[in-house]
Amino acid sequence: MPKNLTTKILEAHLVAGSLVPGTEISIRIDHTLLQDATGTMAMLEFIAMGLPRVKVGLAAQYIDHNLLQTDYKNADDHAFLTSAAMKFGVHLSKPGNGVSHQVHLERFGVPGMTLLGADSHSPTAAGISVLAIGAGGLDVALAMAGHPFNLPCPKVMGVKLTGKLADWVSGKDVILEMLRRHTVRGGIGKVIEYYGAGVSSLSATDRATIGNMGAELGATSSIFPSDERTRQFLVSQGRGDDWRPLSADEDAGYDEYDEIDLSSLEPLIACPSSPDNVVPVREVAGIKVDQVIVGSSVNSSYRDLMTVCRMLEGSRVAPGVHFHVNPGSRQVLENVAQDGGVLMLLMAGVSIHQSGCLGCIGMGQAPGTDQVSLRTFPRNFPGRSGTKDDKVYLCSPETAAASGINGVITDPRTLGEIRSYPAVQNPEKYLLDDSGIIFPLEDGSAVEIKTGPNIIPFPDFEALPDSLQACVVILLGDNITTDHIMPAGNNVLPLRSNIPAISEHVFEQVDAGFPARARATGNGIVVAGENYGQGSSREHAAIAPRYLGIRAKIVKSFARIHKANLVNFGIVPLVFKNPADINLFKQGDQISIPGIRHLVESGCREIPVFIDGREVVTLLEISDRERQELLAGGTLNYVKQSRH
Repeated sequence: MPKNLTTKILEAHLVAGSLVPGTEISIRIDHTLLQDATGTMAMLEFIAMGLPRVKVGLAAQYIDHNLLQTDYKNADDHAFLTSAAMKFGVHLSKPGNGVSHQVHLERFGVPGMTLLGADSHSPTAAGISVLAIGAGGLDVALAMAGHPFNLPCPKVMGVKLTGKLADWVSGKDVILEMLRRHTVRGGIGKVIEYYGAGVSSLSATDRATIGNMGAELGATSSIFPSDERTRQFLVSQGRGDDWRPLSADEDAGYDEYDEIDLSSLEPLIACPSSPDNVVPVREVAGIKVDQVIVGSSVNSSYRDLMTVCRMLEGSRVAPGVHFHVNPGSRQVLENVAQDGGVLMLLMAGVSIHQSGCLGCIGMGQAPGTDQVSLRTFPRNFPGRSGTKDDKVYLCSPETAAASGINGVITDPRTLGEIRSYPAVQNPEKYLLDDSGIIFPLEDGSAVEIKTGPNIIPFPDFEALPDSLQACVVILLGDNITTDHIMPAGNNVLPLRSNIPAISEHVFEQVDAGFPARARATGNGIVVAGENYGQGSSREHAAIAPRYLGIRAKIVKSFARIHKANLVNFGIVPLVFKNPADINLFKQGDQISIPGIRHLVESGCREIPVFIDGREVVTLLEISDRERQELLAGGTLNYVKQSRH
C-alpha cells in the first residue's frame, strides 16, 4: 500500500503502538533541541535523573532567548547551561550564534530523522525533511536520557502544491494562506505534509518558514520531501553527505487534503492579534507604520535578509519608522555581510541586532503605546511584544521592506512599478563558521556545573489525592495562549530556573491577583474554553500553576503540548463532555471530585465534577501511561518510582 512520507518516518522510528490516529504511540528520537528559556529547567530535570551522559544521537542546547543581561540572572543561567552541556555531552550554541531553529537547520539536521525540541517552532526543521516536534522540557529531558517520546498518533493532512510563487510573494504568504483557511485550531492532532510539483519551486529556507509557522495551526509537525532543493542546501552547508532522497509513494493517501496553487497567492498579512486574522495586504494598505522588524525564529535566513537588503538598496527607511533586523544566525549575518548587505542596511537607516529571538518573545524591541508594528515573526498574541494592547501585524520580508520604505503598510507588488523584484537565491556555498558552537567533550565527568543563586532546585509535587475539594480560581474564554498563562519578556524569562519567583507572574496580563488567590485556596481549578494552552511549548505554564496549587483544569479543548505538560506536572486535564456546561461555573465556586484517584487509576474516561450539588460530566482522555504519571503527581515522580 502506498505510504505518505510522515508514515514512513514514523514507522522507521516506532517503538510502541500502532499508527492509528488518536492512539498513543512511542517513537525513537534522533536529535533533541533545547533553548535557554526552556533549557535551564529541562537540564535540571535531566540532572535529577542521575545519568552521566545523554543517550540520544545528538543533543543541542542553544542560548538564543535570554540575551539581555540586565543583571546576573541570564549570565548565570548561560554559565550553568554551558557547564552542564560540557559535562553531559551536549552541543552548546553560544549567545549570539543564532536562533536554535536556524542553526540546527544549517549545521545539524538530517533528512528522515526525528527531532524533539523544547520549543514549539522546532518544526522549522521541516525545511530539510526532518520530522521535528515541539514538546515540554521534561519530555525533551527524557528523550536526552534515552526514553522514547510518547504522543497521540497524528492524522496526516496532505497539502498539494502546484504552480510557482509570483514575484513579491514568498514562503511566508504560503503559511499565512494556510492560517487564513484553517485557523489556529486547524492543525491540531495533525502533521501537515506538503507534496506536489510546486514543492520543487520552494527553497529549503522557504520550506523552513512554512514548517516553523505550522505551529500556529496547532499542528504536531510539518514535513516536506527531501529532494534536489534539499540536497542543494546541504551541499551549500558542506554537509552533502547527509542528504538522502525522501518522498511519499506515488498515489499515497492522506487523512485530509488541501491544495494551493502557488501562482494564485498574493501578499498576505495577519492583523492584530492572532496569526490567523489574515487578509490580503492590499486591504490594509495605507495604515501608518511605526516599527518594522525582520528576523528572529522565522524569515531570518540569507534569502529573507538579502531580499530586504536589495529592496532597501539606494533607499532610506521612512521618517518616523524604526526598522530592525534580527539575523537568524551568525552564519546568515556573515554571508549577508560578505555580499554587501550590511552596508545596504546601514545606509538605509536600519538597526542591526545580534542573532537571537529578541522581540519575538518580548526580549526588547517593544513598540510604543498605540504604535503599529510590522513583524516577520510567527506570533502576534496580545501583549506578547511586551506592550499592552499592542498592534502587531505579521507579514513577509517583502511586505516589511516595502512598508518600511513608504512608512505605511504597502503591498510590495506596487514597488514593481519602480524597481525589479530582487529574486534572491540562497548561496551555492555558504561561508561557514562554527566558532560559536562548543562541541561535546569525549569525557565531561570532571566538569563542575556552575550554579548561580537564581537556579532553584525543582520543587517536589505530591501524588494525586483520593478526592479533590477545590475552588475555581479563574474562568477564561477561548484561545488562551501560554503567553496569557506564563508571560515571556525581559522581566519574566530570566526567572525560568526559579519556580517560586516565576510563579508570581502567572496570568499577570489577564488577572494580576491570580497567584495570591491560588495560594489562598489550597487546591485550585482553572476553567476555560476552546484551544486552551495554544502557542509555545513552555512547560512553566504548567509548572508554575501547579506550584501555586492548581490541581485540575476543565476546558472545552486543549492544545496538544500544553495538555501533555499538565500531565507531566500532575495537573488533571479535563474536558467538558457538554461544552455548554461551562456556563454553570463562575470564579470562586467550590467544586468536588470525589474518588478522583480511584477514577483515574481504574481507567474511567468520564469524571463527574460536582458544583453546588449538581453533577457535570467531564472527560479524561489520556493514555494508561499518563494515568500512572498523574497518580504519581507528575512524570518525574513516576520515572523515579519506576526505577525502584
